[in-house]
Amino acid sequence: MSVLIDPYEEAKKQLRETVELLGLGEDVYEALAVPERLVQVRIPVRMDDGTVKTFIGWRSQHNSALGPYKGGIRYHPDTTANEVIALSMWMTWKCSLAGLPYGGGKGGVRVDPKKLSIKELERLSRGYFAAISEIVGEDLDIPAPDVYTNPQVMAWYLDEYSKIKRGFYFGVVTGKPVELGGLMTRVISTGLGTAITAKEAAKRVLGGVEGRTVAVQGFGNVGYYAALFLEEMGARVVAVSDSRGGIFNPDGLHIPDVMEFKNKTGTVVGYPKAQRHVSNEEILELKVDVLVPSAIENVITKSNAKNVKAKVISEGANGPTTVEAEKILTEMGVVIVPDILANAGGVIMSHIEWVNNRMGGWITEEEARRKLEERMMNSFNNVWKFWESKLDQKKHNLRAAAYAVAVDRVVKAMKLKGVL
Repeated sequence: MSVLIDPYEEAKKQLRETVELLGLGEDVYEALAVPERLVQVRIPVRMDDGTVKTFIGWRSQHNSALGPYKGGIRYHPDTTANEVIALSMWMTWKCSLAGLPYGGGKGGVRVDPKKLSIKELERLSRGYFAAISEIVGEDLDIPAPDVYTNPQVMAWYLDEYSKIKRGFYFGVVTGKPVELGGLMTRVISTGLGTAITAKEAAKRVLGGVEGRTVAVQGFGNVGYYAALFLEEMGARVVAVSDSRGGIFNPDGLHIPDVMEFKNKTGTVVGYPKAQRHVSNEEILELKVDVLVPSAIENVITKSNAKNVKAKVISEGANGPTTVEAEKILTEMGVVIVPDILANAGGVIMSHIEWVNNRMGGWITEEEARRKLEERMMNSFNNVWKFWESKLDQKKHNLRAAAYAVAVDRVVKAMKLKGVL
């Protein structure tokens, strides 16, 4: 449903605007527009029928000024090198904005994992991680789950890496099963962070989130927990959708019931307590107070932006709003909490897990969640304060403020190191 827009070109447009806003030179733009390393790997996989199929994967390491590269790995049939580069750049800004000692990285394999058996998926995962094993490590590059990857995939990565390196390196990946050094809070972290930023934005724009209507596009891990926590915060979630379509009830949906239905049927479509069905396109244009796009990139474009009725958008997905669409929405007075701020809960919790692994297991789940909530609140407040005090709010939106804070920190680190 997303339009054919090159995410890397979008990422470079955002960088260009930020460099100009900060009054930095062309040398800074050129240093940040290209990843430090892009690796493409070939992954031959023995299929269950005995044939060998070859898959292509990538790992982009965008910037290491602040620390080792950090970013997820996605399995998707439409994954491209440019998508992976763009996502690694966004991870640089996301880690910087959250105050983490990480640079940005991202990985991807062009595959439809739904068409693989569990054994084929394991062989693919082990093959991919073996292929990139020389460029990842606890102090070099720390992958994590992303689209269609999960704690089980991370467990295979960890085991394959440990065999290759002949040792135990629990911090080489995050988002692991609890039995292998993961934290349960990691599962809820991205959705919780998205809900927190939506609540804080609604407090400033709408007077609060209590009683406000919410639509969530994407009912995977991020969308589900964002909806669940917003419901717990007092909002009325009236619409949700997954890849097959969406449901709507003006009186509100009970999110745990919707997820129970989806777990049984594979989709939210057909949920008996919904008033009507809505498409993934329609859900973006519903008359709601808060919109949470949590599916894929480039779903809000210049062709549908003018039809968006929400006053607050909290981006659970990476890059769901195009540059052109954002200009339209900004002129309409819509406040967009950008992805590098809204969905940073995942990488913040990954950092907590990584530190916990390196320290030998010292934190409780309660402490982990408290630290996550504190850092999300601090990040949001810092960006909002910068927006109010340093920028003309009529000319520059919240994304401009977030990017300015994030890019400035990276540039300062590069200058201190003598890279710039």
